[in-house]
Amino acid sequence: MMNFNENDIRTEAGFDEHFHDECGVVGVYAPGKEDIARSVYFGLHALQHRGQESAGIAANKAGKIQYYKEMGLVQEVFNDEIIERLQGDIAIGHVRYSTAGESHAVNAMPLVVYSKGGSIALAHNGNLVNANILRDELQDSGFFFQTTIDSEVIAALIARHIRENSLEDSIIKTLKIVKGAYALVITSGEKLIGVRDPNGIRPLCIGKTSDGFILSSESCIFSLLGARLIRDVEPGEMVVIEGGELKSVKYDKTAKKAGCAFEFVYFSRPDSDIDGRNVYLARKECGKTLAKECPVEADMVISVPDSGTVAAIGYAEASGIPYGDGLIKNRYVGRTFIQPDQRMRELSVRLKLSVLSENVKGKRIVMIDDSVVRGTTSGKIVKLLKDAGAKEVHLRVASPPVTDPCFFGIDTPDKKKLIAADHSVEEICKMTGADSLGYLSVQGLLDAVRLGDNNVCVACFNGEYPMELPELGRKFE
Repeated sequence: MMNFNENDIRTEAGFDEHFHDECGVVGVYAPGKEDIARSVYFGLHALQHRGQESAGIAANKAGKIQYYKEMGLVQEVFNDEIIERLQGDIAIGHVRYSTAGESHAVNAMPLVVYSKGGSIALAHNGNLVNANILRDELQDSGFFFQTTIDSEVIAALIARHIRENSLEDSIIKTLKIVKGAYALVITSGEKLIGVRDPNGIRPLCIGKTSDGFILSSESCIFSLLGARLIRDVEPGEMVVIEGGELKSVKYDKTAKKAGCAFEFVYFSRPDSDIDGRNVYLARKECGKTLAKECPVEADMVISVPDSGTVAAIGYAEASGIPYGDGLIKNRYVGRTFIQPDQRMRELSVRLKLSVLSENVKGKRIVMIDDSVVRGTTSGKIVKLLKDAGAKEVHLRVASPPVTDPCFFGIDTPDKKKLIAADHSVEEICKMTGADSLGYLSVQGLLDAVRLGDNNVCVACFNGEYPMELPELGRKFE
């Protein structure tokens, strides 16, 4: 049910400054209903910001699984005819941005495997740090892989263990072997299962509808689907939904909680709650703290839309400097281009952002961005503002300097491509052309997130990873 074109690969324009999350997952359980795939379809729309390369849905009807997945945005992959064919009262869905495995249609999820215990569909958000080791072991034992993604390692291990165990026991045995970050939604038989890694790095939450349950990477989909947020899946927890009931299994109680700080900085939608903390409020607090830590005399605060907007509002409130519009985003330019030429690369920032010249001319501007990764885009935006007549441009970043790559499901450059890895704040300021530069401190970020200093992963800011990296985060070649 999937078309595969070997030439259908991602080609980046290279202008996007931000990290990318690998994907978003959703699962819907509604006994007695047959059109749950449509609910998953709408849920994936709400999670589209987490991955724009491919989308897929698998529907389970009494243990029989039908699925469809392809390259493209949710609205490009699915239509009414496809949705109608995906019948079942349990369904899972996935949107993907690749971090492990190439951007081919064959690597789209959910993955569906056929085992002695029946069909199993699996969707995964995250990244395994021992995937290559496990992959080699499975291949040596005779397993043939159909994809290049680390998620298939999880599916293969579950299928191997299920020969002698129940589905739940097979999953637990698999989770004792794999290392890394993962939020999983799985369906088989008449069950919907959700799993969160022992550190809780990747988010996963539970919603309740009038006739069932929803699992999702983010709570923002619940109002859309008529659900209410019950709680987050706890780190090291597996939830099993069957017979209209939800059962909790704690498969690991030893790991240190370490939720991803970048969910609050950039990835998640502002209307989502993660581990009990609202993303909008956290970002606004980041902006307020940034104003206290890095004050400057200026005439107007603007944001790099859209991810810097909430922090900019907080900065303006705390500083007393008026907030205004300085940059307009072209919402029809995506995060990637297909086969860009050199001229398009040079025009990339101007295609995506334009300056409101009348608002910035002759003014001292505070420009708020959520993060600076490579630094190239920031310099281009500063130049746009100064070319439009801005008297001064003071760059303020609502997160700490990114000094180290992430190995837990975020697409990050090599450390040598991270501008803050080997340049001081003063050097970066000069490279961007800004009149001044200030970053939020790590402590300021932790205070804004309010989940406890020891419960948040800030490894990309300080290099202190919450687990050992047996492969040093090596991706598949």
